[in-house]
Amino acid sequence: MLAATPIGRVEDAPPRLASELATADVIAAEDTRRLRRLTTDLGVEIKGRIVSYFEGNESARTPTLLADLLDGNRVLLVTDAGMPSVSDPGYRLVAAAVEKDVRVTAVPGPSAVLTALAVSGLPVDRFCFEGFLPRKAGERSRRLASLATEERTMVFFEAPHRTEAALAAMRDAFGDGRAAAVCRELTKTHEEVRRGPLAELVDWAHDGVRGEVTIVVTGADPSAEIGNDPESLRAAVADLEAEGLTRKEAIAEAAKRAGVPKREVYDLVHKSV
Repeated sequence: MLAATPIGRVEDAPPRLASELATADVIAAEDTRRLRRLTTDLGVEIKGRIVSYFEGNESARTPTLLADLLDGNRVLLVTDAGMPSVSDPGYRLVAAAVEKDVRVTAVPGPSAVLTALAVSGLPVDRFCFEGFLPRKAGERSRRLASLATEERTMVFFEAPHRTEAALAAMRDAFGDGRAAAVCRELTKTHEEVRRGPLAELVDWAHDGVRGEVTIVVTGADPSAEIGNDPESLRAAVADLEAEGLTRKEAIAEAAKRAGVPKREVYDLVHKSV
């Protein structure tokens, strides 16, 4: 069984969590110390066996936990915050259990993804979760470039010390004016939701960001997109220049809207001159 844990306030723990913690035969926890603090706050006495289950040992420990399940033991999986397997350990165990026809269920509860979406003020009728972006700048830029034409609202997790760089990369990939929200310390005492265009959020993050961060970015506007054929690209650059952009800015903006490399647009425009 997967069990959601609070992303901030312990009062947000789902009502079933305490009883499941108290009666599980085995509890697999991402951080056993945090588990102890949580059970203390909930007034729960654990009677089952506690094992650590985190990114570093997930592959090695999954077969042991699967064996517990096959022996008929009730295994409860919890992570530090939110729902297991959502950018946290859990997927491998769920997949292994499903393969062996072991029933998998969950105690629903707090989710930073859904909470950030709900408070962002951005469209939530269609969305996608992109997890953490790559740490290396080049890989991060390529990932975001592949999302430049994504029309659904996008949700990202990010470390506080990389938030400015992530927002800057999003600005470069999606454009200065793309609407976004940075949700910091959700449900906690110092909760903050900063909304605005990406260019403005980059400036805001310059002095540093603290706490757990979830970034929500609105999807691409299909009406603003242009074709990626040579004629459409040349026309788009001309229109953008007529609006007041420099040739360099117009080429970059046309490439972004069409989802093609800037060099391709540059070559098309200058070959036609």
